Amino acid sequence: MPRLFTGLEIPPDVGFALSLKRGGLTGARWIDPENYHITLRFIGDVDGNTADEVVDSLERLSNSLQFSLRLTHLGTFGGDKPRARYAGVEPSEALNRLQAAQERMLQRVGLPPEGRKFVPHVSLARLRGTSAEDVARFMAEAARFEPLSFVPVRFVLFSSRDSVGGGPYLVEQSYPLAA
Repeated sequence: MPRLFTGLEIPPDVGFALSLKRGGLTGARWIDPENYHITLRFIGDVDGNTADEVVDSLERLSNSLQFSLRLTHLGTFGGDKPRARYAGVEPSEALNRLQAAQERMLQRVGLPPEGRKFVPHVSLARLRGTSAEDVARFMAEAARFEPLSFVPVRFVLFSSRDSVGGGPYLVEQSYPLAA
């Protein structure tokens, strides 16, 4: 059974710029730049028939309008027990519309609603055993984050192995966005 999710790919130049923020944080497992993405909807482990239905239903969202995205800041998830380092996405109504349309389509296929609030971001590292103090020190010493902008040309259906996070992710199907 494949583990599936939808997302937006990060262009190589933006991925390279993000990769320069790697290193120097105790307990961080840095994600390879080729695996950077913005998750739109986690689908999970599904059987072949459901996977085919997902592919077909997402096809209806092909040629949704393109939009610009901007990565504006670095942050962590987990508060006092940090678990991930990320680059945050500036609020985007167009991105929210695309994500909500996918959510509706996937529920029509029979998938349960996503239980978590949509917080668009690019995961840069998984953290284990990293203290909030380590993160605060790292952020204080890090160079200023210059915003990065790009226009996604497609959204994709990714698959992943059941592993300890961070990829590798395979593109199973792509869906162009219209200019």
